Amino acid sequence: MADAETESTPETADRLEIYADYVCPFCYLGTRSLAQYRERRDEPLVVEWHPFDLRRGKRNEDGSIDHDVDDGKDDQYYEQARQNVRRLQDEYGVEMAQEIATDVDSFDAQVASWYVKTEYPDQWAAFDEAIYTALWQDGRDIGDVDVLAELAADVDLPADEIRDAVADDDRRTALEERFAEASQRGITGVPTFVSDGHVARGAVPPEHIARLVEGEQ
Repeated sequence: MADAETESTPETADRLEIYADYVCPFCYLGTRSLAQYRERRDEPLVVEWHPFDLRRGKRNEDGSIDHDVDDGKDDQYYEQARQNVRRLQDEYGVEMAQEIATDVDSFDAQVASWYVKTEYPDQWAAFDEAIYTALWQDGRDIGDVDVLAELAADVDLPADEIRDAVADDDRRTALEERFAEASQRGITGVPTFVSDGHVARGAVPPEHIARLVEGEQ
């Protein structure tokens, strides 16, 4: 995905916010589109990630997903989603191990990612990419803290700190607050891209992101 802002990033650099949840296939495809757009740019782009909780209201106390909760998404919805995922895979030239991940919860992954974003910002992009790759390329369960610790170690992050962060109630509460902030900003689905007050929803193509960032509305 995109790098966080560093001291060498010009203050005048274009900026883009992305609201996303790792278990959303369209978020993964949206990051592929964003990567393709960035490859075409010569100028730096500051991308700010905001977590979003697709499993809110369906999560049991033990972290499992309650599929009996009526969230308005029936079999027809998921079949249409699968068709759209396949279409975007072809459009963006992306292979995926699975089209939907309804049994995976990303809460712990987002806690870990938020921890890395705040404590190791220069390594966050690599960790973010590793989480997406683990789920959508390798079919691994990113809700498993052992998987998250291994992914952290793979990108030279301290695995024990990731375990501690995931188990930290204060950090989990802080993440809930980030989710609430997203709702207060009117974010109702992901991925959502925001740049200079303009919004694009869904896994839009690189050309659409270009218009959003570069002001060609």
